[in-house]
Amino acid sequence: MTTDETLDETLLWLCAIDSPIGEERALCDAVKARLERAGLPAPIRRYGDSIVVPLVRGSGGPHVALAGHLDTVRTENGPARIEGDRCFGAGSSDMKSGLAVMIELARADVLDRARLGVDLTLVFYAREEGPFAENELGPVLEQDPEVGSVDLAVCLEPSDNKLHLGCNGSIHAQLTFVGKTGHSARPWEGDSAVSRAAPFLAEVAALAPVPHVIDGLTYRTVTTITQARDGGRGRNVVPDRFVLNVNHRFAPDTSLEQAKAQLLSLVAGRAEVVFTDLSPAALPSASHPFVQKLVAAGVRGVEPKQAWTDVARFSARGIAAVNFGPGENAQAHQKNESTSLALVREGLSIMTKWITSLP
Repeated sequence: MTTDETLDETLLWLCAIDSPIGEERALCDAVKARLERAGLPAPIRRYGDSIVVPLVRGSGGPHVALAGHLDTVRTENGPARIEGDRCFGAGSSDMKSGLAVMIELARADVLDRARLGVDLTLVFYAREEGPFAENELGPVLEQDPEVGSVDLAVCLEPSDNKLHLGCNGSIHAQLTFVGKTGHSARPWEGDSAVSRAAPFLAEVAALAPVPHVIDGLTYRTVTTITQARDGGRGRNVVPDRFVLNVNHRFAPDTSLEQAKAQLLSLVAGRAEVVFTDLSPAALPSASHPFVQKLVAAGVRGVEPKQAWTDVARFSARGIAAVNFGPGENAQAHQKNESTSLALVREGLSIMTKWITSLP
């Protein structure tokens, strides 16, 4: 098989092993077994359903980690298959295309590991598509003797082979507006929690994105109401509770504490606030020499990451980290997800060129 054909088969193999969030074990087992046959310089280390794969050691150079999550969202997809230039299957874009590139880099005919100028580690981890606190990359960074101190990390999130720098932070908060029940025939005897929430709903709807320019890149702070429900009363009852989920996305120059204060200021005491998910932002690492070499390796562009990714976990430890992956960003979390095989092949070529150019 050619390198392209092998890469295509690897992606198809990954997509054929279902791994919705919380059910990553079978895929973790399979990837571990496959890479154990790659002639590694040290044993694979496992943490739950996540693994750390030492691919290159003893180079005498800096240490680079490539990271990708094993889990997918739960969407409607048919069987994994290749049709023309596209691979179909849950996670084909987000982010089994990135995992395929990582696995192929372990092949001797792709990288001559003995001649590399950097140590290289692959991190495959579970539960990225859920709450920040349940993501297994956190325990890996805390417990692994090497990953938490690498010099640079690349998260192979879908980016259409563009370099996405930094990431916005994300807060999810549950807001509960409280009123008083009453019969809907005599609403003056109650106090509608929905009506109490109306001014806040209007204010959020009127909010414009707030731009933040950092290293020449524009990140936008935005606030969105993503869920709403009443207190479960009958349809003829004035509701005494109205609950919203608010997602506040904030720019990399804003701390978690500052972002929480921004949201509390917007609520202004009108509702009970419970923070349910807190994910920090990450500053771009545009000036890092390894990042500049990645740009020179042929990425399709350089953009800010408006969403949240695990570059923030590395950044919180003082580790420069960027997003770069071959998956199609627009296909992430889509029903009947697919990705372009040509993009995946190009992604492997760029990664190979970049790694061989280091340090």
